[in-house]
Amino acid sequence: QVQLVESGGGLVPAGGSLRLSCTASGGSFSSHAMGWFRQAPGKEREFVAAVSWNGGRTYYGDSVKGRFTISRDSAKNTVYLQLNSLKPEDTAVYYCAADWSEDRTIVPSKVSEYEYWGQGTQVTVSS
Repeated sequence: QVQLVESGGGLVPAGGSLRLSCTASGGSFSSHAMGWFRQAPGKEREFVAAVSWNGGRTYYGDSVKGRFTISRDSAKNTVYLQLNSLKPEDTAVYYCAADWSEDRTIVPSKVSEYEYWGQGTQVTVSS
């Protein structure tokens, strides 16, 4: 059974940085696209970033382009999200997700396209 565990969240001032990690177990992690989403109170879960199975392609939500960077280390079964120039509106619970489809050409950006989810890690940005 695939399990995803996020870490690295916390409280930071506006303009600060954090690095989130997501470690996977229980499956062939290196063969699948991975993504990060976030959800603020009272809002829908929002796409943040995704990376292809081999790390060669990355995609970002419009609100984080140029500030966040997604990467993966398949040897460590870990995907990272570097958050820079943080803003109060980045405050949310951040979730890691794994796309377990067989089609490696697709890097999903929709919640419904990911099969496995972590429990989330809280990021709070103070103004």
